[in-house]
Amino acid sequence: MKTFVFELTALLLIAGLSCSNAGKTANSPLVVITTDFGDIKVRLSDETPKHRDNFLKLAREGFYDELLFHRVINHFMIQGGDPASKSTQPGARVGGGDPGYTLPAEIIPTLIHKKGALAAARKPDPINPDPQSSGSQFYIVQGKVWRPGELDTLEIQLNAGVQQNIFRQQFSRAQAELDKYRQEGNQEAFNLRVATLRAEADSLFQIAPKIKFTDAQRQAYTTVGGYPSLDGGYTVFGEVVEGLEILDKIAPVPTDQADRPLQDIRMKVKVEE
Repeated sequence: MKTFVFELTALLLIAGLSCSNAGKTANSPLVVITTDFGDIKVRLSDETPKHRDNFLKLAREGFYDELLFHRVINHFMIQGGDPASKSTQPGARVGGGDPGYTLPAEIIPTLIHKKGALAAARKPDPINPDPQSSGSQFYIVQGKVWRPGELDTLEIQLNAGVQQNIFRQQFSRAQAELDKYRQEGNQEAFNLRVATLRAEADSLFQIAPKIKFTDAQRQAYTTVGGYPSLDGGYTVFGEVVEGLEILDKIAPVPTDQADRPLQDIRMKVKVEE
């Protein structure tokens, strides 16, 4: 999860989301993430079976034991699961490791990035447009409590991102034609084509679904808190049911320029059978 750049199709998933407890049943599996700060208990979602089963498999194999929370950003999230972090030297940059495979996205509109959400990390869109999840790296959302006006502003920003993506797609399709006009020095033809592309992009944006947070989302983000701009871009596959206070203890620890804690925070992950 190096950047938070979204494709148009991913962003549009935000529209019409709710924050129901979909995916959680009494029989949904529980895992306990143990740290020096305390235990975080997480219920995995049955609506994301590939991510659920993969996480359970790795946990039962002891894959996560002694790995680091290698990326920690206060008011955002804590991230771990890089197998290389088990033996890394202090201060070394980590975060690029995985078990050798990725998982297909299971982005469920009802599973949002409210505080305590467990989600799969992934590589950024330009090299991962599907978007495939890391086979092992995950993050737990801390975020913040949002004011209603901040959510209004975020909606505007996200819709502007949709518009920019449409523009980029239109201009990308016509890149060879525009390059030809430049090479020929045909400024008039170039300007005319650009104007046409902008008009086409404007028309597409006008008919595109607009991002608007539901009342339920607003209730979650203005009370519990979270990080709503990630919705629709990453797979949420679980939720903290005990230990949010431990998340709040880990998130503000001192870190280096790469957001790695100055003192290692190791984990153990066990399944409650």
